[in-house]
Amino acid sequence: MPASTPSTVRSESRILKAALGLFAEQGYHGTTIREIARDAGLSVPGVYHHYRSKQDVLVDLMVTVLGELLTRTRSAVDAVDEADVSARFDALVSELVRFHAERREEAFVASTELRGLDPDNRRRVVALRDEQQAMLEACIASGCDRGVFATPYPREAARAVAVLCVGVASWYRPGGGDAISALVRGQLGLCRALVEAR
Repeated sequence: MPASTPSTVRSESRILKAALGLFAEQGYHGTTIREIARDAGLSVPGVYHHYRSKQDVLVDLMVTVLGELLTRTRSAVDAVDEADVSARFDALVSELVRFHAERREEAFVASTELRGLDPDNRRRVVALRDEQQAMLEACIASGCDRGVFATPYPREAARAVAVLCVGVASWYRPGGGDAISALVRGQLGLCRALVEAR
């Protein structure tokens, strides 16, 4: 890929935005480069100027989304006192839910289109997803060690919490006013029940 200039960054953003909408609506395998080019307002060669293949578009999209998620969750946890495990759990879960509600299309594509990745690309993307899961597992394990959480199944609870948070992207539809805040409160209550928060 050529070195980024303001115009190439704009074109790449248009390509990713177009691909996101199409992948969310009709799936990776149901989308063609020609459709991505059309929705991005570019020619097919214009897309290939930035990406070697449709696979590269998908990988760039997924790595970008998961990278943003990791940045947001790390920042949320780092903003809380390390000694307050319960508050760190709340911050982590709240940010996971908020991200999957605010960035529904991106989160949906990032979780459902793993099946569209070639083996090497799949390993790269799964490594980012595993990094996020490890953060959740470590937080819950720490809470169990300190007697803040009572679940006898911390790893299983971590998986269940992740499913609750990620699943938001598949069913949540934006509402007015305080909808996301209410959603976060509700999902956090369910997640705290899963870890048997005291």
